[in-house]
Amino acid sequence: MSTQSIGIAAGLAQANDRFHAARRRQLMTLVVVVLVISVLPLLVKDVYLQNIMVLTLMYTALSQSWNILGGYCGQISLGHAIYFGIGAYTSTLLFTKFGVSPWFGMAAGGGIAALVALVLGYPFFRLKGHYFTIATIVVAEAALVLFLSWPYAGGALGIQLPAAADNWANLQFGRNKLPFIYTALALATITWLVTWKIEDSRWGYWWRAVKDNPEAAESLGVVIFNSKMAAAALSAFFVAVGGSFYAQFVAYIDPDSVLNFHFSLLFALPAVLGGIGTLWGPALGAIILIPLTEFTRSYAGGSGQGIDLIIYGALIMLIALWKPEGLIGFFVRQPKPLPASADEGAHS
Repeated sequence: MSTQSIGIAAGLAQANDRFHAARRRQLMTLVVVVLVISVLPLLVKDVYLQNIMVLTLMYTALSQSWNILGGYCGQISLGHAIYFGIGAYTSTLLFTKFGVSPWFGMAAGGGIAALVALVLGYPFFRLKGHYFTIATIVVAEAALVLFLSWPYAGGALGIQLPAAADNWANLQFGRNKLPFIYTALALATITWLVTWKIEDSRWGYWWRAVKDNPEAAESLGVVIFNSKMAAAALSAFFVAVGGSFYAQFVAYIDPDSVLNFHFSLLFALPAVLGGIGTLWGPALGAIILIPLTEFTRSYAGGSGQGIDLIIYGALIMLIALWKPEGLIGFFVRQPKPLPASADEGAHS
């Protein structure tokens, strides 16, 4: 073996070691973050702030779920509210009509949403670019109209969840927010771990290849259509689980409160602001945007409608100009270019 070959092999081994060390650091960071968040609710007694914590963790999970399709696979969907609504209505109807536990309702809602995503993906993934995005918006708005005129699901009046015994089986705890905080934290942690695992899997590499250069990916044997379908189903499943959780948390749903286009934006914006196609981007974005939304509603009142969207737009523009990779750019070092001599050696 030549000296050059030995050097290349050693360089690859070092790069592999650095990669796995970075993966271990990501897990350790997750452990520290989860421990800190687990203790924080015990110190914060204000119910309003606890409510914001629930919503922030929930949207962290939802944005991470959206990020699977929109960030890693590059399919920008603005219709994920349909999956959120499916999850909310499935668990709520099962609970109110048949007395089925919300936990089973979460799984059922996730499964139905994944199936719907596959059905919709079959024609939609034949569209490219903005045509795909427009199609997702249209189908979500159609679902909103459908549920508004569906008597079995309460129509425009919605559904009030009946009061049941306060316990984990019913996912009802009265005015106690702590169980909801820890449930939302578990949901956010699970979606993060699934994403972390997928990043270093065949599907993760396929999705990034499809996002970066579909033609080149296909020439290397990547089945583009199947990759997009898998990403859509997984993304829809977790968004629907989040919708089921939200229904239990607010104890009342109607079409406008779970199928509105505003939800689709709130799933995408944290990932875009924090860093699309990254592990921690959705969490960073949610930490900024969700408390901002709630404070705007509280202090601006009814006259504040739309102010949060103006602030969102301003933040997105600033980040796009200053840190195009998102807030994650403040915490992740960009790789340095190779020296000219090394670069020439690599290409020789």
